[in-house]
Amino acid sequence: MGTTVLIDGHNIAFRSFYGIGDLKRSDGFPTNAIHGWYKTLYKIISQEQPDRCVAFFDAGEDQNRLAIAPQYKKNRSEMPKALQLQMPWIQKLTSAMGITVVEKDGVEADDVLAHYATKYSSSSKVVILSADKDFVQIISPSIHQLVPPPTANPRIGWRRLDPSAVTEKYGILPSQMVDYLSLVGDAVDNIPGIPGVGPKTATRWLQQFVSIDNILQNITLIEPIRFRKILPQWIDRLQQNQQLISFKGNLNEPVLDPISTDESTLREILKAMEMNQTLKSRENQLLFSF
Repeated sequence: MGTTVLIDGHNIAFRSFYGIGDLKRSDGFPTNAIHGWYKTLYKIISQEQPDRCVAFFDAGEDQNRLAIAPQYKKNRSEMPKALQLQMPWIQKLTSAMGITVVEKDGVEADDVLAHYATKYSSSSKVVILSADKDFVQIISPSIHQLVPPPTANPRIGWRRLDPSAVTEKYGILPSQMVDYLSLVGDAVDNIPGIPGVGPKTATRWLQQFVSIDNILQNITLIEPIRFRKILPQWIDRLQQNQQLISFKGNLNEPVLDPISTDESTLREILKAMEMNQTLKSRENQLLFSF
């Protein structure tokens, strides 16, 4: 069984940008995100040895989710100008490394990534590279998530989430993550949860009743008692959150190509970005030092 690595493009690009300090080319062009992106991808490819590797990027807003909740992701600040300038080069570098770049208008990159993860999990080990909690919902014995270290505390290192790691971290099964986030909310995507319901309460309910539907069917048994009246008042929000957090299925996407590095173009890009040490290491076929 081979390995397929799927990269949450904007998520990792932002972490590459903030993970490396001010770094510029001799003419002042910013290159910190490009450096961080290459180092991250080189590390993961060397570690996982995938047959296929794909980076997914958003191409515009998801109109279907905005129709459900106009506030969806509206709390996010604009991409820093220095990162905007580097994004085209990040995509060129990615393609030269033999990694497929996928953008789909009107469809959120996370949905396309989840589609491919599910599609290839029957014939391949799938590794999702992202810090996004939404991907926990599809983690399985054949789909794992590699979570990069927080930029504020890089010593934590990379963490691999499989089903047992999810249960250890959240106290629930991966299949319960949609209901968990629907209850507590997701501040990253500007999805409000149920007032007063925190992680401990949501986890306890899901451990006892398995799902939101069963929680509502057993409303006279839930604790604290005050939620027996509160929860039924928020059914519409719970259902809306479930729609926002769940991935879209049945996308019609082409089969992925295997990795095929364009070494000449890659060297040209590294040279243009003045990544001289990286270029030298690659030319000498040395492993990068992380």
